[in-house]
Amino acid sequence: MFYTTDTNQHGLKHDPFKAIVAPRPIGWIGTKGRDGSLNLSPYSFFNIVSDQPKLVMFSSSGRKHSLKNAEETGAFTASLASRHLAEQVNASSAAVEYGVSEFELSRLTAKMAVTVDAPFVAEAYTVLECRVTEIINPKGLDGEASGSFMVLGEVTGIHISETILRDGRIDMSLAKPIARMGYMDYADGGTDVFQMSRPAVARG
Repeated sequence: MFYTTDTNQHGLKHDPFKAIVAPRPIGWIGTKGRDGSLNLSPYSFFNIVSDQPKLVMFSSSGRKHSLKNAEETGAFTASLASRHLAEQVNASSAAVEYGVSEFELSRLTAKMAVTVDAPFVAEAYTVLECRVTEIINPKGLDGEASGSFMVLGEVTGIHISETILRDGRIDMSLAKPIARMGYMDYADGGTDVFQMSRPAVARG
């Protein structure tokens, strides 16, 4: 099958776009409001942008609480969404009023970061502490601004639980990061871990 996205007439029960761009890592974003309130929300529009410097981004569809706090304070954290915390990740996605702590709703421990003024999930295996570098409102081909906002941040601190370290590496079969698939589906990134080496450069 083929369809063009200007009409989006795919003929399916649900739009398959996000199911095609999968699996998507989940950034479990922690922020603090100017009023001192703590916020936690999972974003499946999340990824690494650069290694030097270490940059990550999450994208907010609409002006959500995480975006507001990151704009105002210039800081956020990204806790690892892993299989043992999957139910809490889901619980923290509830649509609640500004100022309501998803840490409390999800029965998680909020711990303040070392290098930035933002909270993270103490129970998470890994955490990235980030300082906002820029916020971008992407445009479409028609030049019109989208309804999404990309928040980019430089990683200023990293937490890793030693319980997932083996032979000097993070063991993904222990960390078991979860990823968003299409629709309401999720994947456990620790169930089928395999290795491949890059091919050697061909010499003529």
